[in-house]
Amino acid sequence: MRLTLIAPLLILALLAACGRGVPDDARVVVAGDSVMAWNRTGGSSVADQLAARIGEPVGDVSLPLARVTGGRGALNIPDQLSGVRAQWIVLNGGANDLSGGCDCSACGPVLDRLISDDGRRGAIPALVADLRARGSRVIWADYYTAPRYAGTACEAPYQVLETRLGRMAAADPGVTLADMDDVFRSDDLSLFASDRAHPSPEGSARIAALVAPLVTP
Repeated sequence: MRLTLIAPLLILALLAACGRGVPDDARVVVAGDSVMAWNRTGGSSVADQLAARIGEPVGDVSLPLARVTGGRGALNIPDQLSGVRAQWIVLNGGANDLSGGCDCSACGPVLDRLISDDGRRGAIPALVADLRARGSRVIWADYYTAPRYAGTACEAPYQVLETRLGRMAAADPGVTLADMDDVFRSDDLSLFASDRAHPSPEGSARIAALVAPLVTP
């Protein structure tokens, strides 16, 4: 999934910042990019709907335009989670790194910075290892295939990313890879916003439904 139209998204990022935070008693915290943050202004983000499903507060530090590498403050996903300790961290990331770094082609160097072929090195494994060292269990939510990019060259880097994330998760029982494609269909436009890339409220609900059983005691 590529993110374009930077100026409008910067405005949305400012709007989506409203309501971000981590309640003191939050057992689950959501972090990441716009896939997680989308629909927050309407109270229907992934964290909003996850909280409703599990019946308890859910922290949310996600923000549109956030990257795993680069970005400052909350636009850097590791920085979003600075000082955060929770039983479960649910997060995603990498789309903005890929869209800003390789434009769907020659993405090898960007992928390698994010996560190595064996899933053990790179910014993503480093972040996950840090969260695990704090005592958190990690659910990495792998991207769905958005209709805007289905059937294009943009799918290939994300398939590589998913494979590498799977290897990372397989090496640690405290890490789970949740594949959004298990609950999305790129031809079901009811799951997507009008940009045909981000989730609709129903799409965010699908992601929350995917995650809820994993964090339910």
